[in-house]
Amino acid sequence: MTRRLTTFLTAIGMALVVFVFAAILMLSAGLEKTLVDTGSEDNVIVTRKSANSEVQSGVERQQAAIVESLPGIATGADGEPLLAKELVVLISLPKRGSDKPANVVIRGISQASIKLRPQVRMAEGRLPRPGSAEIVAGSSIAKRFKGGGIGESLRFGMRDWTVVGIFDAGATGFSSEIWGDATQLMQAFRRPVYSSVTFKLASSGDFPLMKAQLDADPRLTLDVRRETQYYRDQSEAMAKFLRILGISLTVIFSLGAIIGAMITMYAAVANRVGEIGTLRALGFQRLSIMSAFLMEAFLLGLTGGITGLLCASFLQLFTISTMNWQTFSELAFSFTLTIDIAWKSLLFSIMMGLIGGVIPAVRASRLKIVDALRES
Repeated sequence: MTRRLTTFLTAIGMALVVFVFAAILMLSAGLEKTLVDTGSEDNVIVTRKSANSEVQSGVERQQAAIVESLPGIATGADGEPLLAKELVVLISLPKRGSDKPANVVIRGISQASIKLRPQVRMAEGRLPRPGSAEIVAGSSIAKRFKGGGIGESLRFGMRDWTVVGIFDAGATGFSSEIWGDATQLMQAFRRPVYSSVTFKLASSGDFPLMKAQLDADPRLTLDVRRETQYYRDQSEAMAKFLRILGISLTVIFSLGAIIGAMITMYAAVANRVGEIGTLRALGFQRLSIMSAFLMEAFLLGLTGGITGLLCASFLQLFTISTMNWQTFSELAFSFTLTIDIAWKSLLFSIMMGLIGGVIPAVRASRLKIVDALRES
């Protein structure tokens, strides 16, 4: 019973370490997936040069008109170019239940904005009418913030705005935004310039040529990126911080798990001295004895790894929110378990078991037959 309890506790300790390791990697992967999935490979976003986000960007009307006149922009069924000149600002809203304020993205949209984002669909209500003080809220905003529900109203920009619809953008950053008419929002926030210009390429392969053309124009001071690359850059700082934090915590916790595995394996060797002596007397080689104990350590680590990974997989059922360091706005995302995270977690757990078991295994293989039989 002592051996079983010790082995069980060691496996649980390893499982907890793997749980923390996998959870941090899943958190980072979930953040990256949410932001990268927000963009489309065929869409190009134009912001002010050196601006880290749309919130910090400013595109003058004349520059936006130059971008709009470029060939190579896709057109819709109505013959109009699929290009949206948008405004992005931050406001502070209280959360439901706690009244704790958090920053929320307000996006001023045009008629082409919805067409550029096929992942966005209206879940309730309708789109805001152009020229009106109407807005639509993302599904995450409607759930978590006061005034974000359909039929409710919000006050910002010295005006009252009515929520006439709820849109669902899936597991993307758009679900954490509020959309309204760009012209009305620019007037309310006294913003004479756009934050960004987004358009769809007629041919995805035209991006290098179009980027070179915009970069070479002396009238423009703009940064041109694919929308997927833009949102990947948005997630880079936060994801890197999470990975560093996770690895640091895991290294500290893993030392305790390795020591636990070593104690367990030392106890296994001490309790099997007679068995080891008998096996050696029957002709088993030292390498066979060492391999047997290493296999036990391997299975101990594998058991802990599978248990920890299984527990971590249930985190995918939860959605959390945090501040996006690039935009300083609230962003909701979920834990994401990938094949890459799974095999890394299992490999990490197995390595913990083997490292903890190698010294006891070597000691077991070096026991002399006479001493082992006498001690038993």
